[in-house]
Amino acid sequence: MKKASGFTLIELLVVITIIGVLAALVTANLSDARARARDAKIKQNLVQLKTALRLYYNDFQQYPATGNGLVFNACGIIGTDACTPGGAFSAGSEPTIYMNQLNKSGNYFEFRYYPCGSGDSFRVKVALENASDPDISTSQTRCPAATCIGTTLTYGATDYVVCAD
Repeated sequence: MKKASGFTLIELLVVITIIGVLAALVTANLSDARARARDAKIKQNLVQLKTALRLYYNDFQQYPATGNGLVFNACGIIGTDACTPGGAFSAGSEPTIYMNQLNKSGNYFEFRYYPCGSGDSFRVKVALENASDPDISTSQTRCPAATCIGTTLTYGATDYVVCAD
């Protein structure tokens, strides 16, 4: 009797299982890559905000003095009016635009702003998706919460922080 050529049912099941496992691994890696890309964009936005805050400091001789994390009062003619999430960061009688758009998440700012001391420093923090990002601990070490005088500030495990130099 001649043996039929082709694949057996067990061989087909093994191949399908291997393909399924590989597809699951690829999908997981793609979603992690998207989260890392979103985190990279958020970190870049904070660098831009830090630069904008430095320009604000040059004009007003202090960083914005009000903000409890949820509000950011640094707009308007004298630089103390509430800024709008998604709107421009601009201040002065002939408004200087420090940043074209303050990034938002829903109806709130993407970041949390905290003034420190008498206007000579600040902390801005944002939660990242990738909890294993090494930049998180580096940023928290560079900008310790305890040195933000006048504000009770704590950092979460995923909080990326920028501060005045």
